[in-house]
Amino acid sequence: MKIFPPPSASPAAKPAEKAARAPGARSPALPKGKPHAKLPGEIRIVGGQYKRTKIPVPNREGLRPTPDRVRETLFNWLGQDLSGWRCADVFAGTGALGFEAASRGAADVLLCEQDAALMAPLQALKTRLKAAMVRIERGDGLSALRRLSAGSMQLVLLDPPFESSVFEPALKAAAQALAPAGLVYLEAPRAWANDELLPLGLQVYRSGKAGAVHFHLLVKAEAAAPAADNAPAA
Repeated sequence: MKIFPPPSASPAAKPAEKAARAPGARSPALPKGKPHAKLPGEIRIVGGQYKRTKIPVPNREGLRPTPDRVRETLFNWLGQDLSGWRCADVFAGTGALGFEAASRGAADVLLCEQDAALMAPLQALKTRLKAAMVRIERGDGLSALRRLSAGSMQLVLLDPPFESSVFEPALKAAAQALAPAGLVYLEAPRAWANDELLPLGLQVYRSGKAGAVHFHLLVKAEAAAPAADNAPAA
């Protein structure tokens, strides 16, 4: 997100503004590091049996929950009914993507998160929802992907930190974990094209953009594009 400087003051500046710029006056402290949007405090599950459930958003550096309308678009693409699906959300954060999958009937949802401070909110939400299909573990998302059995997943949800370098290895590991008609959801700071996805074993099925977020639904490179309202076969 680009932060533009304030416009230059006009001669008609208010007295308070003039005083703030008087000699010796201190300028407001600017935050260090890369600027980012203010966290919303809480978000809501947008569909399924847990619809409207509030999910807390802790004030953690780098935490960037998937926007409501992006999650709504994703699960419209998936056809809403994920009954029996095996899913993995390996950069879980708030767990929004994984709990959305559980809300729509997924039989097994792995949430993996490295930040220890996010584990308690994830566990509390699982307990509150009585979501027995959700498994939560602390650890590195890429390692979790690589431990998944080949061909075992109907849906892999990838939303790594945007500044990280794990996108390519994570996509490659996700492709190996997919069932023949499985799907990968990828959220990234830029669009990914087939010329870079095909060597990793994936290709674009659908994609979109919301603000600075590029989101993609990917299929295995050798697979035909699935019907949006049909669950992938195991």
